[in-house]
Amino acid sequence: MASLIDTTVLSYGANGDGLVLIADKPAYIPQAVPGDRLKLRVGSDRHIEVLDIESASANRVAPVCALFDSCGGCSMQTTALPALLEWKTGLVAHALQRAGFDNLPRIEAMQVPVESRRRIDLAFQRLPGRIILGLHRRHGDVVDMTECHVIDPALFALLAPLREVLGSLGAVTGGGDLQINLYSSGPDILLSTDAALVPTDRVKLANFGKTHKIPRISWRSKRRPNDGYEIVAQQGPVFHAFGSVKLTPPPGGFLQASAQSESAIAEAVLAALPTLNRRDPIVELFAGFGTLTVPLAQKGRVLAYEGHFEAIAALKSGAIGQRIETTHRDLTRQPLIAKEFEKARVVVLDPPHAGALIQMDHIARSKVEDIIYVSCNPQALSKDSALLKKAGYEVLSIAVIDQFLWSTEVEAVVAFTRSKKRLSRRQT
Repeated sequence: MASLIDTTVLSYGANGDGLVLIADKPAYIPQAVPGDRLKLRVGSDRHIEVLDIESASANRVAPVCALFDSCGGCSMQTTALPALLEWKTGLVAHALQRAGFDNLPRIEAMQVPVESRRRIDLAFQRLPGRIILGLHRRHGDVVDMTECHVIDPALFALLAPLREVLGSLGAVTGGGDLQINLYSSGPDILLSTDAALVPTDRVKLANFGKTHKIPRISWRSKRRPNDGYEIVAQQGPVFHAFGSVKLTPPPGGFLQASAQSESAIAEAVLAALPTLNRRDPIVELFAGFGTLTVPLAQKGRVLAYEGHFEAIAALKSGAIGQRIETTHRDLTRQPLIAKEFEKARVVVLDPPHAGALIQMDHIARSKVEDIIYVSCNPQALSKDSALLKKAGYEVLSIAVIDQFLWSTEVEAVVAFTRSKKRLSRRQT
């Protein structure tokens, strides 16, 4: 039998849903905000229906996007952005506290502006008479992206003409994927379809690239993605600039979500470096194609390790000279062991979402005094940094970057050190 209850949302769950207690057991309410006073109907099977928001949290706001209820991109538009930044800052702090670090330094936090995302991964589906292009509904079909307050307007402007050209392609028999990176040279498109491109498809894509000033369009098989990609049309040079250095990224290469977050992450890493001379070795792990490598090379000699060969090739394309030494190495399968860090003055790592637990174990066993960890997952940060705590490191500085607005994702740059001198000067 259903019952009616009044309850207050206590906090957020891991997926951004509001946490309430029902009969002393946790339950999660989508789109609820901590501080909301709710009237709920609770069924015998614990199915919960929100009947009314009796009093709204001071941090509750109206969603800015008409697609909020259906689109899979944003899950937290009912919360004001400043409150979300505060919550995400707390996620990072709690992750470090769970790892055993107390007395944390003051956290520097920043949030990117709306309409600043320059990397999007979209899905498309052919329906009778039209193409829908957008994100996957949560656990469901593709939602046509007719509005977006996250992505750069230059990317959003491409969606309508993309629907038109996709609808004309013989390779688009059902669904597919589309990745667009807004590099310094312009949009870079990687298209994935089930069927192979036919000759007329290539002509249409080349004309599309010319019309919309897209330097490069590439294609790969959705069924056999490991077969790699082919460049279908290239109108001009493709590059991404880090200061005065221009690198040529591969199709589908990793790019920080916004220019503002890219700068903030690099600035936080550089600020956390110990005093170096230009000959001091900086070991960089999971280097990608240069987001941190290039600025680090202005401070010391960078030994960059990366598992994706194309990213290494992109790093070499910049003609940076002897300031950067690159090594192609899968750090998940073949981590650097402790003795390989003997000459390192500092280690900088930017691991994937799962973290770098095995690699971190070897770092913790080394004699390296300073480590800078770029995290995109507080849970992985907690597990990895716990090894550093056991090895005698303390947290020197923390920077939080909210580059994924209205989502649960958060980026952080955390510096760890064994130097008592540096710790005595940290800001608390």
